[in-house]
Amino acid sequence: MPKLTVEGVGTFEVPAGKRLVNALVDECGVDQLHACGGVARCTTCRVEFVAGEPAAMAKAERDVLTAKGISGQKGLRLSCQITCDGDMTVKATSRLAGSGRIDAGKRPADSIEPPAEWV
Repeated sequence: MPKLTVEGVGTFEVPAGKRLVNALVDECGVDQLHACGGVARCTTCRVEFVAGEPAAMAKAERDVLTAKGISGQKGLRLSCQITCDGDMTVKATSRLAGSGRIDAGKRPADSIEPPAEWV
């Protein structure tokens, strides 16, 4: 099982292939935002990778990061578009606490949405 380290929270074993956004909530207890429900539209699920950033990126993730003007920022990724396939260390920078939102968003599906086209 991959290990997911969340800076300031701890290190957790997570099921291989689980979406990072759901692992942050389920295994790590992080109040991770995902306002659009995990379909790569809003960027509220963003995390900052410290180590273990996946090389592959879904086209939907690339497109929304570009549209929002935040592509190319080192380590900045959308947790809804990443699966836990290896050990990772992230900073959970987009959380419900302090956001002013009433909830984190609809729970994302178990598989990546929209279906990933890897670039």
